[in-house]
Amino acid sequence: MSNYFKFLSHQLKGWPQQNYYLFYFSLGCQVMTLVSAPITALSILTFIGTTLGVLCVLAINAAKSVNGLLGVISAACFIVVGFSAKNYLSIGEQLAYVVTLDIPVLLSANWNVNMVSKIRKFTGKTWVIAIVATLVVYAISGYLIGALTDDPRPWIDAISFAICLTAGVICFLRYNNQYFWWIASGLAQMVLWFISFRQGSATLAMFINSSVYLMNDVLAFTVSPWYNKHERARLMAEEQAASDAASADASDNQAFGLNH
Repeated sequence: MSNYFKFLSHQLKGWPQQNYYLFYFSLGCQVMTLVSAPITALSILTFIGTTLGVLCVLAINAAKSVNGLLGVISAACFIVVGFSAKNYLSIGEQLAYVVTLDIPVLLSANWNVNMVSKIRKFTGKTWVIAIVATLVVYAISGYLIGALTDDPRPWIDAISFAICLTAGVICFLRYNNQYFWWIASGLAQMVLWFISFRQGSATLAMFINSSVYLMNDVLAFTVSPWYNKHERARLMAEEQAASDAASADASDNQAFGLNH
């Protein structure tokens, strides 16, 4: 267990500096939002969820697998917030994140090995599949959530859900094109939570959180190893050095055992 916590600690290090700046900016905004209104159990839960959620997306940006643990905890917070606001598809959105982004990281050792070397790009066919899948999910989810629940914003909720679900699958498959979907997702979520705030269904914290997500997604095109070749090469060298060190330790331990 101690080794796992050391691994998680290591995963929070070595990010592009801009990622840390964005996190502290987000943290400051969320603290101001929290203390500027009556503090309730829901507002505290929202604060925890948004803080860990930002760390989660920044970890994905930096191609660090600590997003698995952060994502599960933040998703649990956001599910309660989404239910309270009657944005029911935002609950499905969080569950989709857990299934496509968090559980694979937590359960698959292979996911965490040489992550940056597995990044790939869309082909023309993959673009078509991803766009069509997004539209199909939007149409089906928007109709069903409007017909079966009292969601006051079914089609806005649906477009956010459809984009996020597709983005999660694209990220799971390690395509860097995910960030086109994440940008669209950030815009859709900003609209959803701003309208929810104006209608009295949510706090402003969720809108701020979505805007920080959007800034992170734009940042990914410049400093993230998903797109920045120099950052990718740096991380690949770092991972190779760690692998070589682990192999050397294993060889030394084996030699020690033979000698004794």
